[in-house]
Amino acid sequence: MSYAQLALSLIFIAIPLGLAIVLKLGLEKDIIIATIRSIIQLLIIGYILTFVFESDSPIFIILMIMLMIAAATQNIIKKGDGIPGITWMIVLTLIVVETVTMGIMLSFGIIPFAPEEVIPISGMVIGNCMVLSLLFLNKFKDEVDRSDETIELILSMGGQPKVAIDKSLKSAIQTSMIPTIEAQKTMGLVQLPGMMSGLIIGGADPIEAVMYQLLILFLLLTTAAMSSAMVGYMAYPKLFNQKMQFIGLQYKTK
Repeated sequence: MSYAQLALSLIFIAIPLGLAIVLKLGLEKDIIIATIRSIIQLLIIGYILTFVFESDSPIFIILMIMLMIAAATQNIIKKGDGIPGITWMIVLTLIVVETVTMGIMLSFGIIPFAPEEVIPISGMVIGNCMVLSLLFLNKFKDEVDRSDETIELILSMGGQPKVAIDKSLKSAIQTSMIPTIEAQKTMGLVQLPGMMSGLIIGGADPIEAVMYQLLILFLLLTTAAMSSAMVGYMAYPKLFNQKMQFIGLQYKTK
């Protein structure tokens, strides 16, 4: 694809922008900003990846993964307001999920330790972990706000914090995992996944593309389970003090 063809593809931005103006949705500024940011960010990352791929250095691979983890963490912690220590919880979760998934793939020889394999797959894992953590935190905070009286009642009757928060915690984990599970059920019937489509467009054999896509689907399911569970079980103790009293979400006053 040439830059001229890429410029022509901006018509797909003009359509939603026009609808936003006509319908007075108030999204015009967001659409323009999102478009500009995506162009700049993706072009920059394209040049960076070209350099990393050509250098074929493990150091640059690790640095790229660290950069992705840092960016994902910065995006997630905004939704973790009210939970003390949420930053280190997210960083630890991203590192563990990335280490476990990549460690399994590399140790069993599923993929080689090459930048063109490790970096894109790591991006999918970390990106999915980010989205799932955001979904979990939104649901978990909502559940805690709605169940504070029930939690305090269980504690007053001698229940442990883990028992008091159990329903809210598991509900949030389930909610964050459902989109991944449901998407996997209809994969290939309702839509052709992005990685599979990209490989086919790039000239890969369809069966090989399917095998890579199945790998990604299995990875994303593991990511969904691990990220939600890790963040949840690290976060809930922060809602109780040392005397096992419920203190709830601790929002900072401005």
